[in-house]
Amino acid sequence: MASTACFVIVSKNDIPIYEAEVGSAPKKEDLAYHHQFILHAALDVVQDLAWTTNAMFLKSVDRFNDLVVSVYVTAGHTRFMLLHDSRSDDGIKSFFQEVHELYIKIFLNPLYLPGSRIASSHFDTKVRALARKYL
Repeated sequence: MASTACFVIVSKNDIPIYEAEVGSAPKKEDLAYHHQFILHAALDVVQDLAWTTNAMFLKSVDRFNDLVVSVYVTAGHTRFMLLHDSRSDDGIKSFFQEVHELYIKIFLNPLYLPGSRIASSHFDTKVRALARKYL
């Protein structure tokens, strides 16, 4: 069964710094824009929820048709957002936690400017491998 998954990292200033279509469903350009629109529309909900809980993993915060938006918020208010059609909360939580570790390694790199786009091919490869493993 093909799964739909779109992963975005959004900085605390609401700027997307990393985007990837990580599902096994065939990729279409118009669907990519559709997925980005759904994720960015959920940012207001995430903003409200982030201040009402101490949890980093906010689980599903929004729903559009059969797609669900799951969110993980870091201590620095960077949001990891995943649009998906699967139901495995444990797998999604593990995916977010491991991507958070990768993000911290990027963030600690002295050549990385915080808030700028993540262009590392190594980071992209690792995120896609984690998506295949957990999603």
